[in-house]
Amino acid sequence: MSVDYGQRHGAELAAAAKVAQRLGAVEHRVVMLDLGQFGGSALTDSSLAVPDAGVKGEIPITYVPARNTILLSLALAWAETLQAQHIFIGANAVDYSGYPDCRPEYLKAYEAMANLATKAAVEGRKIKIGAPLIDLPKKEIVKLALELGVDPAETLTCYQPDAEGRACGACDACRIRKTGFADAKIPDSTRYRR
Repeated sequence: MSVDYGQRHGAELAAAAKVAQRLGAVEHRVVMLDLGQFGGSALTDSSLAVPDAGVKGEIPITYVPARNTILLSLALAWAETLQAQHIFIGANAVDYSGYPDCRPEYLKAYEAMANLATKAAVEGRKIKIGAPLIDLPKKEIVKLALELGVDPAETLTCYQPDAEGRACGACDACRIRKTGFADAKIPDSTRYRR
C-alpha cells in the first residue's frame, strides 16, 4: 500500500508501483488522502521551502503532522479486511530526520493500540507492526537492498524530485542517502538531477 497524501510529487508512488510489480506483489494499492489541506509541513505545503542545510536537532519542517499514525491506520484497516496479522513500515530511527513517529517506542505503542481497537485482535488475531529497518544505519539498508535484489536506483527518498523522478541531491533525505552509500563503500546508483 502506498498513500498519495498530498505530497509535493508523485514520483515516490510511481517508484513504489514499479518495485511492487517487479517483486511480484499480489496487489499494490494507492490510497488517496490529502493531508496538504492541513498544512504544517514542507512536504505538503508548497509555500514552505524544503530545507537543504542539514538536520539541526529539532523536528524539521518536513515532518508531516501525524502522517505515520494516519498511514498505519489505513494499513490496519486494510490488514483487518484481509485478515492479515502483520503490517510492515519502512521507518528508521538511526539515521532519521527527527520524526517522532519513526521511533521504536511509537511503533510499540501503535501496535498496542491496534490490538485494543480492532475486531481481529479482540477475536484473538493479534496484529504485529514490523519495522525491519528501524535499527539499521543507512549503509546497512543500502547493503540489505542489494542483497535482496532491490536496486536502490528504483527507489526514491528525495523530498523534491523532478518530474522524471530524479532526486534533488540537496535535501536532508538525499544527504542522508548519499552518506549511506558512501559509508557502505558502494557506488550511489540514485538518479540525481544535479
